[in-house]
Amino acid sequence: MREFFQVISIQKVLDMAGRFPLAGTEEVEVFQACGRILAKDVVSKDNVPAFARSTMDGYAVSASSTFGASEGIPAMLEVAGRVEMGTTPEFSVGPGQAALMPTGGMLPEGTDAVVMVEHTEILDDKTIEVYKSVAPLGNVLDVGDDVKKDEVVLKKGVRLRPQDLAVAASVGEPILSVYKKPIVGIVSTGDEVVSADQEPGPGQIRDMNTYALGGLCHQAGAEYRSYGIVGDDPQALRQACEKALNECDMLLVSGGSSVGARDHTIEVIEGFENSDILVHGVSISPGKPTILAKVGDKQVWGLPGHVTSAMVVFHAMVRPFIHHVAGYEGGDGVVSVPAKLARNVPSVQGRTDYVRIRLVEKDGELTAEPIFGKSGVIRTMVEADGFIQVDLNDEGLDPGTMVRVDLFDK
Repeated sequence: MREFFQVISIQKVLDMAGRFPLAGTEEVEVFQACGRILAKDVVSKDNVPAFARSTMDGYAVSASSTFGASEGIPAMLEVAGRVEMGTTPEFSVGPGQAALMPTGGMLPEGTDAVVMVEHTEILDDKTIEVYKSVAPLGNVLDVGDDVKKDEVVLKKGVRLRPQDLAVAASVGEPILSVYKKPIVGIVSTGDEVVSADQEPGPGQIRDMNTYALGGLCHQAGAEYRSYGIVGDDPQALRQACEKALNECDMLLVSGGSSVGARDHTIEVIEGFENSDILVHGVSISPGKPTILAKVGDKQVWGLPGHVTSAMVVFHAMVRPFIHHVAGYEGGDGVVSVPAKLARNVPSVQGRTDYVRIRLVEKDGELTAEPIFGKSGVIRTMVEADGFIQVDLNDEGLDPGTMVRVDLFDK
């Protein structure tokens, strides 16, 4: 029987991500880029806006013409003209004058502010009263107020949001360079595992891992392909892994990572040319028998067969590796909230425990209720809102301890 390699910490595993290359890049139209990872800085070629523009409906003025204006002593201004949208005003405005302005219109020469229409009253076709003074650049976006020429508006490695697409469009970048989405192959193993559409026989269970891992890949920004269910047959596993490695950037093998007689993942990986077993055994619970290997320049993960263990390992280690390959530089992407622990959580020093948590609001504060259960039970994950981590140097956590709950993606 094989023994575990030396069990190492999660952090040491994460430090290995740099051994694997990033995915290639491609160019996409900006409206198709939401959620993608930017592969090249976006630099503005122009000032945005390129002209001083009004942010309100009102009257363009020289701010000094309104100083001292109030409801009791309004400023009386002559209307010199009307600004049309999308055009350059062909007239100028002198002291004691104003120009009727639409929101977004270009300020005419001689003006530096806009009085809101609510603070004015029309006396006749050529005269208005202003009841409130306005400061220079009041209600105005000046040249470059939004984006300045040669400014980096989006940095490489960010996940593009709708507002990022808007700023790219505003600086005239209709095409963006993004990293290709990593393609992850998934192989589920075990003689006892049957597909979800089959009726399990005695001693059999339906495949859950392919669906859970595929969903997690999608949430992490990767595409996934299922290579089916493989029984406890080294040759069949070899064929499935070979096909996946030829077609994908990385491979997840669910089941077969332990040290039992039917666990063939290690020997199959070792059989590939240019293979290197980097990790076999991580100080994490659940998920200790995790495998990380390098075959050529591609990563191969051997994950536990129990669905909860596989999901915990994905959350703790596989997801950051996907982010690395995808070029994402925005941290771990995990949303966390503080909560007060409802009851004690036992642990063992020397391993990092991932405990499922249900969040409950009590008296205006969040309480973290641990959900305990065996690692093959998916219901505990369904009922949970996230995880807490018990550090490998802790022997457990007491009730009332403030903890950080890493939320599951919605």
